[in-house]
Amino acid sequence: MATRILKRTGVSNEICEQLKRHQIESCKDLLSLTPVEVMHSAQLSYQKALVLLQSVGKAIAPPLTTALELWKQHSDSCFSTLMPVLDKLLRGGLPCGTITEVTGPSGCGKTQLCLMLSVLATLPKKLGGLESSVIYIDTESAFSAERLVEIAQSRFPDYFNCKERVLQMAGRVHLFRELTCQDVLNRLERLEEDIISTGAGLLILDSVASVVRKEFDTTLPSNLIHRSNLLGHEATTLKYLAHQFNIPVVLTNQITTHVGAQGSALPSEADSSFVTAALGNTWSHSVNTRFIVQYVDAHQRQILIAKSPVAPFAVLNYTIQKQGICIDGNDNQETLYEGTDPGLQPIRVRTGFNLDAT
Repeated sequence: MATRILKRTGVSNEICEQLKRHQIESCKDLLSLTPVEVMHSAQLSYQKALVLLQSVGKAIAPPLTTALELWKQHSDSCFSTLMPVLDKLLRGGLPCGTITEVTGPSGCGKTQLCLMLSVLATLPKKLGGLESSVIYIDTESAFSAERLVEIAQSRFPDYFNCKERVLQMAGRVHLFRELTCQDVLNRLERLEEDIISTGAGLLILDSVASVVRKEFDTTLPSNLIHRSNLLGHEATTLKYLAHQFNIPVVLTNQITTHVGAQGSALPSEADSSFVTAALGNTWSHSVNTRFIVQYVDAHQRQILIAKSPVAPFAVLNYTIQKQGICIDGNDNQETLYEGTDPGLQPIRVRTGFNLDAT
């Protein structure tokens, strides 16, 4: 990827330092120059400048792979959620090297799922974890260390039965609180070194929509274009990080109201409005897997597999407990449904549930 720093492509420290004096630090900075400009900036001969440009260009070019190689890698390329029915549908768990999005209304457990996955990632491999660190980017100030520890101790009481293991787990979750669009983008562009230095096996962004929707008034055409470019840049960077380090990237998204019209993709919703995932249809194509979480009643929720390259459209009921997300019923519970465009899938929100006080 063009934003990769030059040191990560094998360029010598001496040349990197020389280029840095001219504000040339990333592959994009270098490849935007002509051979003559590189020759002067790096103090190289013309031929060596050409060789440098070619070597950096090859280093960031996507490698050629075959379907056979991908098939062989699949068994080791899933992050188990330790929820058997969901893992079964996903053929092993959340796919590594790709982006998984969780979208839905407030209170449905998106952050709870992120916290639970953070705990799972730090677990030893013999317990189904990744035995790695986690990079957690929080844009809503919703992260709770207390809740993280509670989920760990409640879900795995036998393992987290001593303070040392709890402290070790908490110390492996690296939190970055970024509250503006530019801060999020800057963090993502610098994340390569953080992933390497922390040994991160999971990247979480909670949430991708929060800062974007605060800063951009989409009634203004210029803002819509700027927002689209920003989201495109974020998606490209996240896809690169997922692929480069073969780690699962998990994002949360919000909801918005979609106004139906004649010729709507959902005939029953024509001439009406309904709630769907935020950030638009173009963004929905940027994620590889999309889960939609929604309300059933005051206590029960549902998770819909709305988009996946391997799983069918399916819906699972769950509740939020002390130990995190708990799929209801037995391990064979699953209900298939007729899916639609994941960017237009209606989402059930909390309206006026009849709460029994007894």
